[in-house]
Amino acid sequence: MMAAPGATVAEISGLPDDQVVARVRAGATDAFATIMQRYNRRLYRVARAMLRDDVEAEDVVQAAYLRAFAALPGFRGEAGLGTWLTRIVLNEAAGRMRSRRPTDELTVLESQDQDARARIIMFPGISMPGDPEMAAARAEIRTLLEDAIDTLPDMFRLVFVMREVEDMSVEETASQLGIRPETVKTRLHRAKRLLRAELGSRLSNALSDTFPFGGPRCARMTATVLARIAA
Repeated sequence: MMAAPGATVAEISGLPDDQVVARVRAGATDAFATIMQRYNRRLYRVARAMLRDDVEAEDVVQAAYLRAFAALPGFRGEAGLGTWLTRIVLNEAAGRMRSRRPTDELTVLESQDQDARARIIMFPGISMPGDPEMAAARAEIRTLLEDAIDTLPDMFRLVFVMREVEDMSVEETASQLGIRPETVKTRLHRAKRLLRAELGSRLSNALSDTFPFGGPRCARMTATVLARIAA
């Protein structure tokens, strides 16, 4: 089915959520692709934060979209579309977790305390576009951060991803999780401390590899200097 008579994909992608929803309700099934493109990243990150598994998180998002599409005629818009979709993903992921294993007692998790003196090592933001060495270094950093985030206790990890990775507000995060804003702030603070400690441990032996300058960059500088000397 086409998105709408006379409407292009670009035109639909520029519409606000409520108008896109109206088109889907009117039978323009293809317009649902615009909704998915807008919220894929957020929903995947939330599911991934809960499940710590790429494939299962993707399955959850797909299942959530199917549920959302079926329920879209009853969507009243009292909450934003993104909030509604996130709630569906949270419920779907929670169901997967219940079937996998019992969750840790939150009271135990929140009693954990880490050394306040642990410090996160800030990575340099300098990069050279097209440099394979720097691209590889960034990929390694991303993997390191993702692995460290995966070590966080479930509810701390979810709050951290929603607030720091997806940049959701304290109020929206609290509403989505059914907790108080003060609890969101506390869990985020403790998540950061745990993450700093984890990264500090992982990075303590890696400082000698920072600021790499080999491969094409090294060869380029060497050739430039030799050329200048020859001249």
